[in-house]
Amino acid sequence: MFIETEFTPNPDTLKFLPGQILLENGTANFTDPNDASSSPLAEALFAVPAVTGVFIGYDFVTVSKSTEEEWEALKPTILAALMQFFASGAPILNFSEAQKTSTVEEDEADADIIDQIKTLLDEKVRPAVAGDGGDIIYHGFKEGVVYLEMQGACSGCPSSTVTLKHGIENLLKYYVPEVVDVRAVEH
Repeated sequence: MFIETEFTPNPDTLKFLPGQILLENGTANFTDPNDASSSPLAEALFAVPAVTGVFIGYDFVTVSKSTEEEWEALKPTILAALMQFFASGAPILNFSEAQKTSTVEEDEADADIIDQIKTLLDEKVRPAVAGDGGDIIYHGFKEGVVYLEMQGACSGCPSSTVTLKHGIENLLKYYVPEVVDVRAVEH
């Protein structure tokens, strides 16, 4: 098995491409080893010292490390853990689909606006963010404000605020005039 790697805009996160589909639907984000029990893959990666986050997408895994560590030293160990995991045949997740939550109580009168926002996120934003090893999760729309969570390589990335405020906010405002602001949700 050959696993490609790609740098991401976040210097503490590296994207690993194993050449196979990992999750048919959704994504899975793990920022703490104690929360990784639902993913044998995340557990295997958190067993590597210095791993601080694991994000699983359609056909990639992004791994975040502590700032003190260097990729040159850590990358071979992560690649070995990935190879061993894929050779084991264990499932990526212990449940069938990644879980997503909405944290904002939305007004039913905004249903058409919410559909437009979700469509734009799915068609224009998520593919670009996935290219950088991350994802963006919709958490709600209320009183003109869209609440989004950056995950994977995008979480904690130095350019994530610029991406969120200038890229995504401008796009949503252009297509959906009811949008007045985009705010980050941290989990």
